[in-house]
Amino acid sequence: MTVLLGDKNRFAAEVGEWDDALRRVDLWAAGKLLTCDDNLSFVSQFRRDVLDTAVWLRSGQGSPLPFEGLSPQATHRRLMHRAGSDDETEAEYELRSQFRVLSWGPTTDNVTAHVFCDTDRLVLTLQFWREEHLIKHPEDAGEVFVAEIPRAEFVGILEDLVAVLDGGPDRECP
Repeated sequence: MTVLLGDKNRFAAEVGEWDDALRRVDLWAAGKLLTCDDNLSFVSQFRRDVLDTAVWLRSGQGSPLPFEGLSPQATHRRLMHRAGSDDETEAEYELRSQFRVLSWGPTTDNVTAHVFCDTDRLVLTLQFWREEHLIKHPEDAGEVFVAEIPRAEFVGILEDLVAVLDGGPDRECP
């Protein structure tokens, strides 16, 4: 039995069967399947990371777009311009890090994602970076995908995801 939480065009999680300590979790945002490279999550680590994100956002944390006049896509590209290069400054790394989201281990490490927060609305930007993914999906090369979602809806999906993950391998999804 699987459980679908949310809307695939904004943000959604589909939780499926267990395989020992792993559980199938498919994530979507902006209509894109994010877990196309690895959808088996190590539940204890994944659950903790998802819960940390929910708590962080529920507490009102997060910042609006940092560069006035730039679109979310342009902001994402500017934050990533020198990411990981020898030229990246500590200040650039720190700025980029304050917007980083969906850093939930191997299940989501094929996507670079940022979140920009207004009072009650979130804007997620997502970009696939793995060469293997871009070879299989050349239409994604260089694209920055954007999803807008109310903060309460996103946090609710994350909290519901944690609740489903709390169900052990011998329990069915609610």
